[in-house]
Amino acid sequence: MRKFNNILVTGGAGFIGSNFIRYVFEKTDFKGRIINMDSLTYAGNPASLEDVAARYTERYVFEHADIRDKEAVERIFDEYDIDSVCHLAAESHVDRSIVSPDDFIQTNIVGTFNLLQAAKERDDRITLFHHVSTDEVYGSLGDTGFFTETTPYMPHSPYSASKASSDHLVRAYHDTYGLPITISNCSNNYGPYQFPEKLIPLIILNALEGKPLPVYGEGINVRDWLYVEDHCSAIWTVMKEAKASETYVVGGRCELRNIDVVKRIAALVDEFAGPLPSGAPRESLITFVKDRPGHDHRYAIDCTRLENDFSWTQTETAESGFAKTVKWYLDNNEWVKSVRTGEYRQWIEKNYEKR
Repeated sequence: MRKFNNILVTGGAGFIGSNFIRYVFEKTDFKGRIINMDSLTYAGNPASLEDVAARYTERYVFEHADIRDKEAVERIFDEYDIDSVCHLAAESHVDRSIVSPDDFIQTNIVGTFNLLQAAKERDDRITLFHHVSTDEVYGSLGDTGFFTETTPYMPHSPYSASKASSDHLVRAYHDTYGLPITISNCSNNYGPYQFPEKLIPLIILNALEGKPLPVYGEGINVRDWLYVEDHCSAIWTVMKEAKASETYVVGGRCELRNIDVVKRIAALVDEFAGPLPSGAPRESLITFVKDRPGHDHRYAIDCTRLENDFSWTQTETAESGFAKTVKWYLDNNEWVKSVRTGEYRQWIEKNYEKR
């Protein structure tokens, strides 16, 4: 079982990253430091970790820096004596990649390359480079079958193509240079602190405000939904226990059509916040919109290997996880307000951009 002293978490101010840092400090026996490197793009919000920063003043460090900046990456590796990496930083929204793929290439490919180079050049102290990726690299499934660790790659969007490229780079650095690496490919995450451009928080907040609930096409695309804390526990398990060079797929065993997800979320908002002023159920707000290009039909993950090798399992079902998530957004109105109004960007500018 690996031990870490100084973990570099890239993208730690984002959705999965902030949950991962919180999980490691609060739910594991880790005693070292976490250095959170984040460029604070639109989806990065250090306020998501304000309480963690206050509680772990000697063990949590925030570095406002971009993985595309080679010199900044090298400085952080040396200044904090980094011995392990959990690489989460990525541009991750498919719609944005279709409109403007440039940032996806630069961040997801070039940024990953910079991190790998820095780790390789300091391989005498690097215990592990863990790369967090997506099931979207595998393309689309039909009505049956599952993604596994041996599924061939077939990305269909600029986002998934950039993540596939970074996966291959990470493996190449193990095969060519002997860098100790592991990779995890996860299904769709949901839970607290997710930026409201993603489906579940978007539907929660629109439903609360009586706005249309947009659904692509006929809503028949299927995704496997993974509660973010379950994903964090899987990442930590792989980092601690998996053999170098291994890949594990991580899923929620929770396949649902998009339309069914939207209906469930709408019903939960009705349950916790009451019906619309008109008395109509929020499901009545569902609005079907033009499907996006290259929209993969179905994702589903068979994570038997992860479960069998490490006795890992999900703790949340769709019922429990969706309910927790809706309640979190209802109970954290200040965080939601700052994100939706852009106030958090003003706070970032005041505290970080002018340094």
